[in-house]
Order: sequence, then C-alpha cells, then structure tokens
Amino acid sequence: MKAQELKGKSADELKKMLMDLRKQQFNLRFQKAGGQLDNTAQMRQLRRDIARVKTFITAVAADKKAA
Repeated sequence: MKAQELKGKSADELKKMLMDLRKQQFNLRFQKAGGQLDNTAQMRQLRRDIARVKTFITAVAADKKAA
C-alpha cells in the first residue's frame, strides 16, 4: 500500500480500512501459529500498512481540529 492511495480517503474510509487490516492480521497470526503461513513477510508488511493508515487517521483528525 502506498501513501498516495490513502491521501484522498476520508476518515471513515480510513477507519474501515484499518479494521480490515486488523482482521487480516488476526487471520495471519492464526495461520502462523498453526504452521500454515507460507510468506512470513506478509506479517511485516501488514504491520507497516496498519501504521501507515493510523498515521493518516491522526493527520486527518489534526486537520479537522485545526480548521
């Protein structure tokens, strides 16, 4: 996921995206525990995507507060 993809999204869209990423992370954790996870790099990428979305949510909230 690129930062460019997140720039045009509203706060609600970002929150929904964050929930979807969290669900995906939950599923990957279970796959890892069960030994079914093939690509362990997905965990790292997902963590970074979650952090990126959270950063944009904070930025949107700061813009609303400042305006």
